Amino acid sequence: MDLLKEIKYLKEKKNFIFIGHNYVEKNILDLCDYNGDSLGLAKVAQNINKEKNILFIGVDFMAETMKILNPEKRIFVANKSATCPMANSLSPEKLLYFKSKFPNYSIVLYVNSTAECKRYADCVCTSANAVEIVNAIDNNNILFGPDKNLANYVKEKTKKNVLAIPGEDGFCYVHDSIENNSLNLKSFSDFNLIVHPECKKNLRDKSFKVGSTGQMPKFISENLDKKYIIGTEIGMVDVLKNMFENVEIIPFNNEAICHDMKKNKLEDIYNVLNFEINEILLDRNLINDSRRSIINMFKLMEV
Repeated sequence: MDLLKEIKYLKEKKNFIFIGHNYVEKNILDLCDYNGDSLGLAKVAQNINKEKNILFIGVDFMAETMKILNPEKRIFVANKSATCPMANSLSPEKLLYFKSKFPNYSIVLYVNSTAECKRYADCVCTSANAVEIVNAIDNNNILFGPDKNLANYVKEKTKKNVLAIPGEDGFCYVHDSIENNSLNLKSFSDFNLIVHPECKKNLRDKSFKVGSTGQMPKFISENLDKKYIIGTEIGMVDVLKNMFENVEIIPFNNEAICHDMKKNKLEDIYNVLNFEINEILLDRNLINDSRRSIINMFKLMEV
């Protein structure tokens, strides 16, 4: 069976749109109608005709966020086992513990969190707007999770009292360990380092720019005459190379791989299309509760 041919046939026949995260494998990304970061893609889904079925190719919490913002649409996930250890590091039970221990703190959750946790948050944020959101909240005391490195970055930039929850266990293993077996920056002194804010402070401090996967193309487009080392998941490096063919771009670490993102395979896509499995189904109350924290972010962005 020609898998690619079957996928394209079923996609058309069953009225599917493919939306993929930047970190999935290139051969998968090439099939997508849209690609980007998690919240950007959730917003893209809002503009898709509700007659269309949406196949999200990424990890589970991203598909949940897409469903929360698009409750009336049928949304499927390519591989149900593709998850995010960092998002899962903060359980609702842990969050409620911190909420009870620090009742006067506002809760800001990274969008990389579960739907069950989002329902208890005052607001969510992305890696691109985390600093702006925390600054906009009328409280100097913030519980921020689940990523401790992003929490540390926000604390630096806002000067607010930001407490990382759940603490030491909350981190992206790709970015937290990206310096292991990485390039020797001293050997590439003519390159500019761009890193994700999920990286540790000592690496952020060495960088030319710190930003989300959505911000990285903007940084490069503003300085096309420079050469870049990119400190994030290897899939995003490929995306940037395709976007800027005449700019020299190299990865900080060739082994910076999100293994859960890479679980998404052509066979998974075919099975979803053929059998209509892996639909995201969330309780209506959970959708409404979780949606509130996302809408609050949009409102704060407008202030």
